[in-house]
Amino acid sequence: MKTVLITGASRGIGRACAIAFAKCNYNVVINYLNSEAAALKLHRDLANLGCSSIVYKADVSNSFQVNNMFEHVFSQFGHVDVLVNNAGISQQCLFTDISEEDFRRMIDVNLVGTFNCCKAVLPSMIKRKSGSIINVSSIWGITGASCEVHYSAAKAGIIGLTKSLAKEVGPSGIRVNCVAPGVIETDMNANLSESDKATLADCTPLLRLGTPEEVAGVICFLASDKASFITGQVISPNGGFLI
Repeated sequence: MKTVLITGASRGIGRACAIAFAKCNYNVVINYLNSEAAALKLHRDLANLGCSSIVYKADVSNSFQVNNMFEHVFSQFGHVDVLVNNAGISQQCLFTDISEEDFRRMIDVNLVGTFNCCKAVLPSMIKRKSGSIINVSSIWGITGASCEVHYSAAKAGIIGLTKSLAKEVGPSGIRVNCVAPGVIETDMNANLSESDKATLADCTPLLRLGTPEEVAGVICFLASDKASFITGQVISPNGGFLI
C-alpha cells in the first residue's frame, strides 16, 4: 500500500487531501503544528474510512523536527510514496509594515519548510527510484499580490524550487509538480469579509470561489499514474481568475 505525507493536513486543503488520498487507499501521515484537535478528528475520520493513518506534530521550518518526523514515518510505513508540501502561513499588510521577523517567518514556513521536507524524503525516493512530490504555491506566487509581498515572494520561491528540483531528480524516476490555487474557501481566507469574497468571486470567470476538495482533486491526480509523464509543472485551479 502506498503512503502519503501531507504537511499542514489538519485543515483546509490539507484535510481535503488527506480524505481524498484515503479514498484512494493510501496510508496517510497527518502533519500539523497548532491544530491538534482538528488533526486528531481527521485521524478518527480516516479510520472510519478504513484508512491507516498517523498524526505527527512538527514545525516544518525546523529541520530537526522534520527529520524526526520522517524517521518515525519510515519506521511505521517503510517509505513515503507521495509528499504534499501544503503547510503554510499568510499575512496581509503594507510592504512598509512588514518587519524583518515577519518576512523571515513567512519564508521559513512556506519556502524553507518545503525545502526541509523535500530534503528529508528524497534520499529514500532516490534509492527506490520512485516518488511524487506536490508543492502547494498560490496564484500570488505567479502574479504577485499587493499587500502580500512576503507571501508572494515565498510562494514564487516554491515554484522555482519545483521546476529546478524536477529537472534534477527526474532521472531518478521522481516527479515534482506544483499546484498554485486561486482564492479558496479555507481558514486562511477567513479574514476576508463577505463583501471582499463577493468581489473576488465577481472577478472570477466561474463567478465563485474554489473549494479545498477541488484543489485536492488536482493534487491527487498529479500523484497518480495518470500523471506519470507530468513533472516540473505549475497547475493553477483558480476558476479563471488568472489566465
